[in-house]
Amino acid sequence: MHTAKGHQATFDALRDQIAPGLTLQHIVRPDFLSRAQDAMTESLVSEITREIQRFPTPVLCTCTTIGPIAEAAGALRIDAPMMQAAADIGGPVLLVYCLESTRTPSLALLIRTLHTTKAPPPVRSLPLLHLWPLFVGGKTDEFARAIATETRAYLSQHPDIAVIVLAQASMAGGAAHLAGLAQPVLTSPEHALRAAIARL
Repeated sequence: MHTAKGHQATFDALRDQIAPGLTLQHIVRPDFLSRAQDAMTESLVSEITREIQRFPTPVLCTCTTIGPIAEAAGALRIDAPMMQAAADIGGPVLLVYCLESTRTPSLALLIRTLHTTKAPPPVRSLPLLHLWPLFVGGKTDEFARAIATETRAYLSQHPDIAVIVLAQASMAGGAAHLAGLAQPVLTSPEHALRAAIARL
């Protein structure tokens, strides 16, 4: 279930690499995100829940903003497997995000996951809110390059970072422009699709 149509191609391409022949059904509801950014009302929560629960097979929610609601309804939230990978690596962890409504659910999930380890590492955040209009405007390559540029600039001032988490699925393209870093760069789509397939 997506809140941006562009994620369909991303997941179809990943499916072809990971599990050719698997059928993916895309539910695209951009209104879920726009409405959640205004207010997470009871009626919106109910609608998201009904949409998820009408499917007998695993549902993967690719929107971090509505992720907690989707998780409560039984869906796999896209960032959960990635956060677990970050916890397995250890920290300090840098959480990079481009949408304000992503900050709270992503940070809460990361901290919750890190606290399953014996010594939870510190978390630092890098908000890149000024870059979001690039993605909304369809300038995905410029968006990805800008994420990489600003992340590298942050790392030059904070070399102790152990792992980088690109919080949103829309940010995954930035990883290719961060190749060569000493730190691993985690993105959510592949981790999540593999976890969803495992639920089958």
